[in-house]
Amino acid sequence: MIFIASHRSTVAAGGDVPHGDKVVHFAVYGLLGTLACRPARTWRGAVLAVVVASAFGASDEWHQSFVPGRSAEVADWVADTAGAACAAVLYVRWTWYRRQLERVLPWPTRYGAAPARGET
Repeated sequence: MIFIASHRSTVAAGGDVPHGDKVVHFAVYGLLGTLACRPARTWRGAVLAVVVASAFGASDEWHQSFVPGRSAEVADWVADTAGAACAAVLYVRWTWYRRQLERVLPWPTRYGAAPARGET
């Protein structure tokens, strides 16, 4: 999704918020950092997740330099890396946050689907 969004000539991001595009970069790459961090759940995994997200952010900014109407900004890459780092640290360090993300939601039975095997 990040690649598809960065391939568009115009992207609505940030609205009236000052530096809103940086907030969007921070949030989106925070999600990417969390997803990349989930398999390992260790500090080593968190560092690897941040490196991967940061490298992807750098390649994405480079890619945008070829898209008409877009430009590459170092500040966007910094926001990407900061978002990934913040999310990875939260995921590894804050147990409550990690539990919330790992919690199994009971939505299939709420909407009338048959209960899972062994569930009453």
